[in-house]
Amino acid sequence: MTMLKRVRARAAQEEGITGLETAIILIAFVVVATVFAFVVLTAGVFSSERGKETVFAGLQKARGTMEVRGGIVATSTGGAIDDIFFAVASSASGESIPLDPAATNNRTVIAYRDAATVDNDVAYTVTPIVGDADTLLEPGELTVVTINRATGITPVPAMTANTRFTLELQTPVGAVLDITRQLPTALDPVMQLH
Repeated sequence: MTMLKRVRARAAQEEGITGLETAIILIAFVVVATVFAFVVLTAGVFSSERGKETVFAGLQKARGTMEVRGGIVATSTGGAIDDIFFAVASSASGESIPLDPAATNNRTVIAYRDAATVDNDVAYTVTPIVGDADTLLEPGELTVVTINRATGITPVPAMTANTRFTLELQTPVGAVLDITRQLPTALDPVMQLH
């Protein structure tokens, strides 16, 4: 029976938690949980807004891009290229792209590169084929860009047989369009470059 007396003695000495102490602990848990939930929700809203901004920026860039329609044609006389022609249109029924070679701001820039020559601002002309004759390449329009080797590229590149070159079209908003071609081993008066 000594064992029973000891258990009763211990039970009589233990104190329980009162209702007030329990309420304080529960309120503390609720406050901490509320603050944590607020932080999580705020971070989620912020990240979804940033994601939305990123998507819209990507769409604007994709819609401000042009694409080559058809082939790249070159004409030659005397063993060197004279002119390069290619047709462009806006991709994905996108935004209007400025194609005014004489503009000083907000314009499309064409760069030329080969093994011996770099020109980051090539002079070019545009000829509208489909659409109005303004300086914007709008959805549904087709424009031919012409680059004259002797007057458009500085310094004037050789552009003889087997020359590999790149034209880089940089629009104000859209992605950069790279056109890389190699001239054939024998130059014809009119050639489609592959």
